[in-house]
Amino acid sequence: MGLFEIIAVLISLAALFSYLNERFIRLPATIALMLIALLLSLGLIVLDLLGLGMAERAEVLLGQVDFNQTLMHGMLSFLLFAGALHVNLEDLARQKWVIGLLATLGVVLSTFIIGFLSWWLLGRIGIELPLIYCLLFGALISPTDPIAVLGILKTANAPKSLETKITGESLFNDGIGVVVFLVIFGIAVEGREAGVVSVAELLLLEAGGGILFGLLLGGLAYYLLKSVDNYSVEILISLAVVTGGYALAEALHLSAPIAVVVAGLLIGNHGRLLAMSAHSREHLDTFWKLADEILNAVLFVLMGLEILVLTFSGQYLVAGVLLIPIVLFARLVSVAVPVALLRHRRRFSPHVVKVMTWGGLRGGISVALALSLPDGPERDVILVVTYVIVVFSILVQGLTIGRVLKRASLDAE
Repeated sequence: MGLFEIIAVLISLAALFSYLNERFIRLPATIALMLIALLLSLGLIVLDLLGLGMAERAEVLLGQVDFNQTLMHGMLSFLLFAGALHVNLEDLARQKWVIGLLATLGVVLSTFIIGFLSWWLLGRIGIELPLIYCLLFGALISPTDPIAVLGILKTANAPKSLETKITGESLFNDGIGVVVFLVIFGIAVEGREAGVVSVAELLLLEAGGGILFGLLLGGLAYYLLKSVDNYSVEILISLAVVTGGYALAEALHLSAPIAVVVAGLLIGNHGRLLAMSAHSREHLDTFWKLADEILNAVLFVLMGLEILVLTFSGQYLVAGVLLIPIVLFARLVSVAVPVALLRHRRRFSPHVVKVMTWGGLRGGISVALALSLPDGPERDVILVVTYVIVVFSILVQGLTIGRVLKRASLDAE
């Protein structure tokens, strides 16, 4: 099956599932699409067990889709840019210390807590996974997914300050999380030495370089946007930032996700207000809103279908379920510590730790990173437990975050 046929199938499924949700189910779009795709996958597996062979045909289709490449080197740049485009820079600046600590210290704390506790737990249930691979699992599951978070926050009615914290953290911590993952991946798979200086240099180059490159990219785009007044040209410039900028950042070994987020923030604030006419601004917003919704739909359908190509076993499923509380505990600590460090200099709402813990959703980025691991028993374990946690995060946490927010606001009154 060719690329066009694969895209046609995925978009057609996304359109069908979106229609079913809008007409009958009425759940938040991202949750509904993944749930319907997941139920379809389970139905195909049941039909396969009955001898009808339906799952095998679907597996052939999915086997031609490299989820890691599709998300990390394709969709992610568009989705991050679309998410950053409408984040208010002033609101973000007011929360900069909280977001900075959550995206750095929080990710590192969570990585080590999950790594050591999962190593202990898996050993107790008879799954021998080396500690370095458990830390690798901690690194890929620790970042909250901006795609999942942004998609669900739109319908959760979160207070503005809390929404800025969660959104800002999710936009930046996936870039930091990917860097931490690459450091541990180099040690576990490629046999690199774990020197403090070399790790610090890599973090500084990837993250710091990504910020600087994003500022340069956003500044160049601002100059170009200001010098023309044609919405089709301006949309093309934004597309060049997303595609060309992301690809160049990767070629320079900088954090491409962080670079695109920074460029998106600059264009979304200064570019939209100071370099565009109202007419161009309206067209740009409409284009990126549609791109965001279409790509989100395809991504969550793809995530629901991925169950067809995973190697499941009862032991691995049990491990995934048992690791959910550990991941939530690590998230609780990684939020509580930065908040505690900043309480002396700023006020927080009474339930900020609880809400941010439950609102820290995991999504496609964690699955994509797990799929990037080399074939082997370690990959099989990590991939299944990651998928179980992501499904729980999106379906359970995503469906209940609105109630958690409502309860927190009632308790604060």
